[in-house]
Amino acid sequence: MTYKKKSNVLRDARRIVVKVGSSLVTNEGRGLDAAAIGEWCRQLAALVHGLERGTPARAGGARRREVVMVSSGAIAEGMKRLGWARRPREIHELQAAAAVGQMGLAQMYETKLRENGLGSAQVLLTHADLADRERYLNARSTLLTLLRLGVVPVINENDTVVNDEIKFGDNDTLGALVANLIEADALVILTDQPGLFTADPRKDPAATFVHEGQAGDPALEVMAGGAGSSIGSGGMITKILAAKRAAGSGASTVIAWGREPDALLRLASGEAIGTLLLAPTQKTQARKQWLADHLQLRGAVTVDGGAAAKLRDEGKSLLPIGMTAVQGDFSRGDVIAVCDAAGVEVGRGLANYSSVEARLICRKRSSQFEALLGYAAEPEMVHRDNLVLTR
Repeated sequence: MTYKKKSNVLRDARRIVVKVGSSLVTNEGRGLDAAAIGEWCRQLAALVHGLERGTPARAGGARRREVVMVSSGAIAEGMKRLGWARRPREIHELQAAAAVGQMGLAQMYETKLRENGLGSAQVLLTHADLADRERYLNARSTLLTLLRLGVVPVINENDTVVNDEIKFGDNDTLGALVANLIEADALVILTDQPGLFTADPRKDPAATFVHEGQAGDPALEVMAGGAGSSIGSGGMITKILAAKRAAGSGASTVIAWGREPDALLRLASGEAIGTLLLAPTQKTQARKQWLADHLQLRGAVTVDGGAAAKLRDEGKSLLPIGMTAVQGDFSRGDVIAVCDAAGVEVGRGLANYSSVEARLICRKRSSQFEALLGYAAEPEMVHRDNLVLTR
């Protein structure tokens, strides 16, 4: 869906992450859609080579871009190759389907990108790869090197090894995490819907299209069928939450119909297509963005009202004397949540003490630590440099 207003978000973007959903990639489960994948690859090549809508860079201001493709479709393709009519429930069968389908998915992208003069690289990620700081930095370095070489990374979740503990859960979230990882300027989510509506248009004839909004606005989650609403609109809620996550590193998000002709090139030329969710101008520091991107936390501590206010309003560190309870089993250096008395997450950060130690020093002053623990380390449970506030 297009409208007249122009946008400079994609026009000015140098580094773009494009996420394509499984229903588009596999033509609603009927097998890899070679024509559609070829079209997206043609557009990616035009962006990388500085050719937008057939205009050479030297003639009219088009610029070379760095692009990353996050693509679903491995399990659906694997099911087709294995002759399975229904999606299995057993995790090992899903992993087997992913292993079979990933071969075809990677081959298709390699073929179509090569036809358009681009090299490609397959990158499979799990949350564990991004939760570990060293592996996070290694993944970032690899992706940035590939982009510098003019190669298009094709990223998917490593479904052959994931389980409920480490899976991203959806590739919209993966797209947002990749956008944060490489500090992309924009995330484009191509889906089977034109964008976000104020309500489900299939059920509410008064529903109107949302052309533009602010990423992280709670009202958008209600529109998409999130908390506080009985409205359902497919997987739109995951896209709204992905836009919120991507905004943490300054990436704005566009949600658009994947079969819109030349969608990527038109967006790059400044045409407004789909729903644009703008990121705030201030970016989260890279280390704190890594903390914010943790999907699984090892534990949590509950704090009193005074401590919560100091964290939120004064940017202070968390001292154990302000803690009222400790949940979970975590070690020093693990990422934990900090929650207020109502259970609402205030922030998250790196624990200076294990859960066992934290229970001993809960509600205690730092002068008491040595007597309780046998040693005195940091006075803070979480230092402000290792703490990110939850939006």
